[in-house]
Amino acid sequence: MKTPKAVANMPGQVREELTRRLRRNKGAFREEDVQVVERPLLKRAVGASALGNCMEWFDFGVYSYLAATIGKVFFPGASPGAQLISSFATFAAAFVVRPLGGLVFGPLGDRVGRQKVLATTMIMMAAGTFSIGLIPSYDTIGIAAPVLLLLARMVQGFSTGGEYGGATTFVAEYSPDRRRGFLSSWLDFGTFVGYALGSALVTVLNLALSDDQMLSWGWRLPFLIAGPLGVIGLYMRLRLEESPAFQQQLDEHEKHMAQESAGSEFRTIVGKYWRPLLICVGLVLLYNVTNYMVTGYLPTYQTETLGRSTGFADLLVLVGMVWIVLLITFLGRLSDQVGRRPLYAVGAVAMIVLAVPAFLLLKSDGTVAPVLGVLLLSTLLACFAAPSAATLPALFPTAVRYAAMGIGFNFAVAAFGGTTPLFTEALVNATGNDLVPAYYLMVAGVIGLITVHFLPESAQVPLRGSQPMVGSRTERQELITTSEQLYDFTEERSATR
Repeated sequence: MKTPKAVANMPGQVREELTRRLRRNKGAFREEDVQVVERPLLKRAVGASALGNCMEWFDFGVYSYLAATIGKVFFPGASPGAQLISSFATFAAAFVVRPLGGLVFGPLGDRVGRQKVLATTMIMMAAGTFSIGLIPSYDTIGIAAPVLLLLARMVQGFSTGGEYGGATTFVAEYSPDRRRGFLSSWLDFGTFVGYALGSALVTVLNLALSDDQMLSWGWRLPFLIAGPLGVIGLYMRLRLEESPAFQQQLDEHEKHMAQESAGSEFRTIVGKYWRPLLICVGLVLLYNVTNYMVTGYLPTYQTETLGRSTGFADLLVLVGMVWIVLLITFLGRLSDQVGRRPLYAVGAVAMIVLAVPAFLLLKSDGTVAPVLGVLLLSTLLACFAAPSAATLPALFPTAVRYAAMGIGFNFAVAAFGGTTPLFTEALVNATGNDLVPAYYLMVAGVIGLITVHFLPESAQVPLRGSQPMVGSRTERQELITTSEQLYDFTEERSATR
């Protein structure tokens, strides 16, 4: 029996999934079985989701680069080391409430829709960031200043708990199966553009203003920009239509699950989907420990531990962010072609092997070696960032996807990601060993490599609980024709056994 060419050229994981669906349907796909995503709607969905991530990470870039300044403004009585740790502790506090945001917004997104919740998180995120720029200093209102800073950070963290999981879910559910890695990578493209813009703005301010001016009012400017950005983002998100996967689920069982109470849905996710939940946590740990090490800790590591100037440290990390922006969509497209698992696996092995050499380069004198060290770490980060927005939502079915992402992603980020700058700085201070960050990354690489071993390949595979997604009517007809060949081939093969 000769395998049809279209079937033979199909990736193994796609053939297995389509075979299961065709057997369940007892026949080939019909037109109503395949969802066509209109190009204008797809562009709008990707753009609006990426803008939310851009705004969120604009704030993170600003806060990371201003950590030492914020410590002086809100904790002036402490020693420089204590100021820095206090600033990072406030930074980490936002991550403590992220799981709570995920628990609230996740189930809500599975009930009322992704679009409504994403509009809400945009408003809260903009308000939290904007308010930081308005808080008086410790010298003005005393202990109330750091308390208000903490409250603003918690508002940001709560809203972010529903932001990334919702945005990844929304984009993944809009993306054609063959291009989900590429299109979803634009979400993290927005992440690093936002960080680069925030860090670039702080770098310019540091170069243009004196230390006294930065302490007095200059540090406020980047946070105040969040207001107009939030209005623009809200306008774009209010114009979005609900994702096709949310509008049309495949079977009555999933529709029943979508009507469960939040507590019941949480029990269902933990009880029924604990395995993909653990995989989600492992991948998020790998991605976010690397992410916050590079974006949240490296600027401070260079100035406080290596004794470099603020301008040099800022520019060095900014080079790394620009490199990720240039690289990430190419890696997203590559994940569609070779698969998500190989990209994660190669990145995890490289992290274990190259973390120490990268930090040794970073510590070197001159300019070339530190730049190479940052580019190396940034490349590893891009390997984890590029496939994540396509890989994580594919672990869960439509009816619980938003909530499961909210639980798995935010618990992992809270426990391992956002705390990375705080723990790493505390360990460096306690041990006096400036290679501790490299060892921290190596541990994350080992955990990531173990996780990848259990990760099912999802490249070009329809999302669980969703119809096959294509980008045009021509692609739909091609898939229908291929499904006819695949169904006939599997039936003939079964008959001959």
